Amino acid sequence: HVQLVESGGGSVQAGGSLRLSCASSGSIYDTMCMGWVRQAPGMERDGVAAIDSDGSTRVADSVKGRFTISKDNAKNTLYLQMNRLKPEDSAMYYCVADEVGSWFELTNLPAAPYWGQGTQVTVS
Repeated sequence: HVQLVESGGGSVQAGGSLRLSCASSGSIYDTMCMGWVRQAPGMERDGVAAIDSDGSTRVADSVKGRFTISKDNAKNTLYLQMNRLKPEDSAMYYCVADEVGSWFELTNLPAAPYWGQGTQVTVS
């Protein structure tokens, strides 16, 4: 059974940076695709960054050039480096995973079967 635990959220001023981490357990981590989904109050869940099992990555246009997704397979940990944060980035950020080789599109992330508990990011 796959379990995901996020950390690294917090409050930061506009223009600042945060690094989110997602620790995983449950095996088969290296054969899964991983990603980050965020949800602001009153808004739908949006996929913001994804990494496939082969290491290929993609990010949403709204965060392109500011956010970077990566993973350390040896540590079973997923990361989201967030730079030049804006107030509109404020949201609950969730680590997600699926036992497939590729997400294909960021819009598939909110339908992922595995979710962490979320970590809050507040940008003022």
